[in-house]
Amino acid sequence: MLESVDDDKAEDIVQIDLRGRSDVADYMVICSGRSSRQVAAISEKLADRMKQTFGMNAKMEGKETGDWVLIDTGDVIVHVFRPEVREFYQLEKMWLPAGQVAGARSLSQPG
Repeated sequence: MLESVDDDKAEDIVQIDLRGRSDVADYMVICSGRSSRQVAAISEKLADRMKQTFGMNAKMEGKETGDWVLIDTGDVIVHVFRPEVREFYQLEKMWLPAGQVAGARSLSQPG
Protein backbone atom coordinates (compact mmCIF):
# COMPACT_ATOMS: atom_id res chain seq x y z
CA MET A 1 0.00 0.00 0.00
CA LEU A 2 2.78 2.43 0.88
CA GLU A 3 4.58 1.46 -2.30
CA SER A 4 1.47 2.38 -4.30
CA VAL A 5 1.24 5.95 -3.03
CA ASP A 6 5.01 6.32 -3.29
CA ASP A 7 4.95 5.11 -6.92
CA ASP A 8 2.26 7.70 -7.68
CA LYS A 9 4.51 10.50 -6.38
CA ALA A 10 2.64 11.17 -3.14
CA GLU A 11 4.63 13.41 -0.84
CA ASP A 12 5.34 13.38 2.90
CA ILE A 13 4.10 9.82 3.45
CA VAL A 14 3.57 9.00 7.11
CA GLN A 15 2.50 5.65 8.53
CA ILE A 16 0.99 5.59 12.01
CA ASP A 17 0.59 2.37 14.01
CA LEU A 18 -2.86 2.43 15.63
CA ARG A 19 -2.77 -1.09 17.10
CA GLY A 20 -3.92 -0.91 20.69
CA ARG A 21 -4.94 2.75 20.28
CA SER A 22 -7.99 2.48 18.03
CA ASP A 23 -10.64 -0.10 17.20
CA VAL A 24 -11.20 1.51 13.79
CA ALA A 25 -7.99 0.35 12.06
CA ASP A 26 -4.51 -1.05 12.70
CA TYR A 27 -2.66 1.54 10.62
CA MET A 28 -3.21 5.01 9.24
CA VAL A 29 -1.32 6.37 6.26
CA ILE A 30 -1.26 10.09 5.58
CA CYS A 31 0.20 11.59 2.41
CA SER A 32 -0.13 14.60 0.14
CA GLY A 33 -0.64 15.26 -3.54
CA ARG A 34 0.37 18.55 -5.11
CA SER A 35 -3.06 19.31 -6.59
CA SER A 36 -6.69 18.19 -6.39
CA ARG A 37 -6.17 16.24 -9.60
CA GLN A 38 -3.15 14.37 -8.19
CA VAL A 39 -4.96 13.67 -4.88
CA ALA A 40 -7.85 12.11 -6.80
CA ALA A 41 -5.49 10.12 -9.07
CA ILE A 42 -3.43 8.75 -6.15
CA SER A 43 -6.62 7.71 -4.38
CA GLU A 44 -8.19 6.07 -7.43
CA LYS A 45 -5.03 4.15 -8.30
CA LEU A 46 -4.65 2.94 -4.73
CA ALA A 47 -8.26 1.70 -4.62
CA ASP A 48 -7.78 -0.06 -7.98
CA ARG A 49 -4.54 -1.71 -6.84
CA MET A 50 -6.17 -2.89 -3.61
CA LYS A 51 -8.94 -4.54 -5.63
CA GLN A 52 -6.61 -6.09 -8.22
CA THR A 53 -3.91 -7.25 -5.81
CA PHE A 54 -5.88 -8.25 -2.72
CA GLY A 55 -9.48 -8.49 -3.95
CA MET A 56 -10.44 -5.75 -1.49
CA ASN A 57 -13.11 -3.18 -2.23
CA ALA A 58 -11.91 -0.01 -0.54
CA LYS A 59 -14.47 2.57 0.58
CA MET A 60 -13.57 6.04 -0.63
CA GLU A 61 -14.87 9.47 0.36
CA GLY A 62 -13.97 12.94 -0.92
CA LYS A 63 -12.66 12.09 -4.37
CA GLU A 64 -15.09 14.51 -6.02
CA THR A 65 -13.41 17.60 -4.53
CA GLY A 66 -9.86 16.24 -4.33
CA ASP A 67 -8.99 18.24 -1.21
CA TRP A 68 -8.99 15.30 1.22
CA VAL A 69 -9.72 11.73 0.16
CA LEU A 70 -10.23 9.03 2.76
CA ILE A 71 -9.72 5.42 1.67
CA ASP A 72 -10.86 2.75 4.12
CA THR A 73 -9.54 -0.75 3.46
CA GLY A 74 -10.59 -2.14 6.83
CA ASP A 75 -7.26 -2.60 8.63
CA VAL A 76 -5.69 0.48 7.05
CA ILE A 77 -7.12 3.96 6.59
CA VAL A 78 -5.39 6.19 4.05
CA HIS A 79 -5.77 9.98 3.98
CA VAL A 80 -4.60 11.78 0.83
CA PHE A 81 -4.56 15.57 1.20
CA ARG A 82 -3.71 18.67 -0.71
CA PRO A 83 -0.84 20.20 1.37
CA GLU A 84 -2.77 23.20 2.70
CA VAL A 85 -5.71 21.03 3.78
CA ARG A 86 -3.34 18.62 5.50
CA GLU A 87 -1.69 21.51 7.33
CA PHE A 88 -5.07 22.79 8.49
CA TYR A 89 -6.25 19.47 9.98
CA GLN A 90 -2.86 18.25 11.28
CA LEU A 91 -3.89 14.61 11.75
CA GLU A 92 -0.30 13.64 12.49
CA LYS A 93 -0.27 15.75 15.65
CA MET A 94 -3.45 14.03 16.82
CA TRP A 95 -2.33 10.44 16.14
CA LEU A 96 1.48 10.26 16.28
CA PRO A 97 2.89 9.07 19.59
CA ALA A 98 4.81 11.69 21.56
CA GLY A 99 8.38 11.93 20.31
CA GLN A 100 7.77 10.36 16.89
CA VAL A 101 8.94 12.51 14.01
CA ALA A 102 6.11 13.50 11.64
CA GLY A 103 8.26 13.18 8.55
CA ALA A 104 9.26 9.58 9.28
CA ARG A 105 8.06 6.94 6.88
CA SER A 106 8.35 3.23 6.61
CA LEU A 107 7.82 1.19 3.48
CA SER A 108 8.05 -2.12 5.32
CA GLN A 109 4.58 -2.26 6.95
CA PRO A 110 1.85 -2.74 5.95
CA GLY A 111 2.35 -3.67 2.28
